[in-house]
Amino acid sequence: MRKLLYAIGLMTLAFSCSNDDSVNPDNIVIDDNFNASTKDWVSGFADYPSGMEEEWEIYAKHSKLPAPLDTTKSGIKLQGWNRSDDLFMYLSKKVSTGKPNTEYKGTFEVEFATNAAEGSVGVGGSPANSVYFGIGITNVEPKKLIDSTNNYVTVNFQKMQQAGDGGDMKVIGDVSNGKDKFEYTLVKRTGEFTGKTDKNGDLWLLVGTDSGFESLTALYYTNIKVKLDRVK
Repeated sequence: MRKLLYAIGLMTLAFSCSNDDSVNPDNIVIDDNFNASTKDWVSGFADYPSGMEEEWEIYAKHSKLPAPLDTTKSGIKLQGWNRSDDLFMYLSKKVSTGKPNTEYKGTFEVEFATNAAEGSVGVGGSPANSVYFGIGITNVEPKKLIDSTNNYVTVNFQKMQQAGDGGDMKVIGDVSNGKDKFEYTLVKRTGEFTGKTDKNGDLWLLVGTDSGFESLTALYYTNIKVKLDRVK
C-alpha cells in the first residue's frame, strides 16, 4: 500500500480547470473547490534527499477528508515526514493573464484541514506552530531541482524557508487547528502577495508549508481562492 501511495505521490496532480475562474485580465478570480478534482493545482516537495520519497512518506493525492470532518467530501492531501531539519510541501497553479511583464496583487484565502493542536510540542518543534504556512506568486514554472552538493531536492523559485520569507513567497501563519487537542479541523489562512507575469503574461500561484517539526504532517486542502488585481 505504501508503495502505491508513493507512486501516486510522484504523479502530477492536474485535472480539469475551474468553472469559477474569471478571465478579465485586470481582475482575475481563481476560486477552486477540490471536492471533485484538483482543478489544475500541481503538487511539489523539496528539502529532502533525492530518491527517499518512500522513506519520508511523501505523497500527494485527491483524497476523502478524515473524520470528524465530512468524509463524503474530498480535498488535496499533501503528506510528508520531516526526517531532518526541513520539509517543504506546496501546490502551484498556472494563470495566463494575457498581460506580459505586468504586476499583480494576489489576495489569497486558503482553506485546509489540519489536526495539529495549538501550542503542541514535538520533535524539533511544534506540529502546529513550527510548520509555517505561506503564499506566493512566481513567473517561472515551478520545477524540482537536485542540489549536486548534497543530493537534496530543491526548487527553481525563491520559496519560504520555515519562518522566513522568500522572493516568491511569504509566511502568513502556521498549521495550527486552533484547538487544544489533535483533531482534524478546517481552518483558513489569508494574505496578500504581489508578483509579476513573464514575457508571455503567465504567472504561477503558490501555497505551501515549510516544516521545522521533525515528524509527520498531513494536510487536506479543500478550497483556494485568489483575487488577482493588476497593479496600475
